[in-house]
Amino acid sequence: MSDLAALDAITEAVESGAGLPEVVRAAARALDASLAVTDAWGATLAVAARSPAEERALLSGAEGVTSSPLRVADTVVGTLHMRAKTQPSDSMRRLLVTMIASEVERVRAPERASESAAADFLRAILRRELTDRDELLARAKSLSLAIEDGASMIVARAHPQAPTDEGWRGRVRAVAERGARAVASRSIAALSERDGIQAAEVLLLVPGGAEPAAARAVEAIQAEMEAGLTGYVFALGRSRIAADPAELPRAASEALLAANVAQGSADGTALAFEQTGAYRLLLSAMSENPSELQRFYAETVEPLVAYDDQYETELVKTLATFLEADGNVAGTAQRLFTHRHTIYYRLERVRELSGLDVSSSDGREKLSLGLKSMRVLGISAPGGPASEAGAEGGRVPRRSGGGRS
Repeated sequence: MSDLAALDAITEAVESGAGLPEVVRAAARALDASLAVTDAWGATLAVAARSPAEERALLSGAEGVTSSPLRVADTVVGTLHMRAKTQPSDSMRRLLVTMIASEVERVRAPERASESAAADFLRAILRRELTDRDELLARAKSLSLAIEDGASMIVARAHPQAPTDEGWRGRVRAVAERGARAVASRSIAALSERDGIQAAEVLLLVPGGAEPAAARAVEAIQAEMEAGLTGYVFALGRSRIAADPAELPRAASEALLAANVAQGSADGTALAFEQTGAYRLLLSAMSENPSELQRFYAETVEPLVAYDDQYETELVKTLATFLEADGNVAGTAQRLFTHRHTIYYRLERVRELSGLDVSSSDGREKLSLGLKSMRVLGISAPGGPASEAGAEGGRVPRRSGGGRS
């Protein structure tokens, strides 16, 4: 079929209003090709393939498959995957991509409007801009959310360990929401878009007042993220049930705190607020006076974080392990698989940088609270190969460039 005849066939399908699947099938017939369309987050929207095996090949980017981004203005709305016996001309391909992108935009518009409203609602809760019970109920009703009997908040974070494609944050949101909806179908999700967050941070609201269902939602989100987002690391936090809608801002803070603690914990990637222990005492400080918490962190642990970041050392990790080992140097060395002299050296550096001595109860207490403040604030400790020259012997030559020794 000529390019002109093919374009006529595709245009007829668009004008008929038959929908995206029919447009893709018409394009596949006209071009004698197999086609698949995925949205910006990788979900399949339409397929026209000769067999299930061909469909799998299209979606996995097998040999002979070309993938073109679908753009509306500067926004990528999806991807067109094609495997054709004869490649269409460049002009035909551009026209095809433009027409299918417009159809994807039209199909997805109502869903995007709903996602935008849900995002505004969740972010207003997180920022404590929405605290009035009646207003919360009214906004929830407009989103078809039933929260009168209770709800819980979940924060799910994912950070890629390697460069990834554009739109990955939106894909994380979609995957997390899919996990939550497997347990509670009316769950909603949004990217938090907080300043300074390098990971994709998803805020979710799970309707319902049953604690076991909220726990299952976290498990489902974690399972979905681990299965659908390879090459990422995760941290999830869950609040207590907010029995009254007016408690949702408090629940959002609890979920954020739990996610922060989970991110800095070696015990696992998911944590409920009830499992955060002494960190719970710092929740009010984080919510009501974060600057004071930031100040305490700056006066205790921040110099260690800066040193680790600059020199790729492990002072923060060593300090945390030392405190977990009840101040036992031999136990710390055993846990870190290193020599006791290295531990002594690092603890001396902690004293020099922070002005706090781990051999005193007051120093240990302040440093412990400093570490907790760091995690509550969501600050990740840098880590790297601990290769301090001379550490085994307890002496380090003075570094050039102004570094402390």
